Amino acid sequence: MTEPTREQESTTAKDQSSPKRGAIQSGDKVRQMFDRIVPRYDLMNRVMTGGRDVAWRNIVARQAASRGDDVLDIATGTGDLAFAIRQAGAARVTGTDFSGEMIDAAKRKAPKHGPDVTFAIADALNLPFDDGSFDACTVAFGLRNMVDYDAALREMFRVLRPDGMAIVLEMTPFRRPILGPPFRLYFEKVVPLVGGVLSGDITAYRYLPSSVESFPPAHELAEMMQDAGFDDVTYQLLGFGTVAIHSGVHPA
Repeated sequence: MTEPTREQESTTAKDQSSPKRGAIQSGDKVRQMFDRIVPRYDLMNRVMTGGRDVAWRNIVARQAASRGDDVLDIATGTGDLAFAIRQAGAARVTGTDFSGEMIDAAKRKAPKHGPDVTFAIADALNLPFDDGSFDACTVAFGLRNMVDYDAALREMFRVLRPDGMAIVLEMTPFRRPILGPPFRLYFEKVVPLVGGVLSGDITAYRYLPSSVESFPPAHELAEMMQDAGFDDVTYQLLGFGTVAIHSGVHPA
């Protein structure tokens, strides 16, 4: 039997010390949860962020539209980011989500936004698109709900054209010594209570703070994007450091 080389030993050790990172719930449970909260989903997004989620999505939309005509929005939910990208100037926008109820809600909103925004049910870890199909790929508040973050980033990389850009808008763990405690009180106590009242599903909004706390901090997510193959990875913190927008470019 051939002895492993030092390089192989190092790779094996790295693999063993780096378990798969992904959502704290199974894909089926996350899908069922989002199917349940569709009726109050948009309202809760506004309430939780004081309406700032609209401005954050618009930043992403402008970045995405500036890369070219064809944009893919993964984990599109009810389609708000997809519509914003079209309004920002992209010629064609495709929104995908693994929740059929979310896609149905997006399709109901679509007629007033024109025919150039389309929606389909799809798994972010196995996208039904050819390599190099899009000029930009976005995901807003959806990456942390995927069962394998690295695989999701690799799929985004795969479907991008050379010089295409991936943009990730996501909440990030908030651990600042002064603002941290009051933010955690709001996020862990107030948000689930309000979410439970408005949506009738307190369990879903208890999941939210837990999923954020277990998500990689911004600098680690930047490293993960680099590992997936992206160049020029940058990020900016918004919302007093509670939200991050990451971007990375597919090498030309």
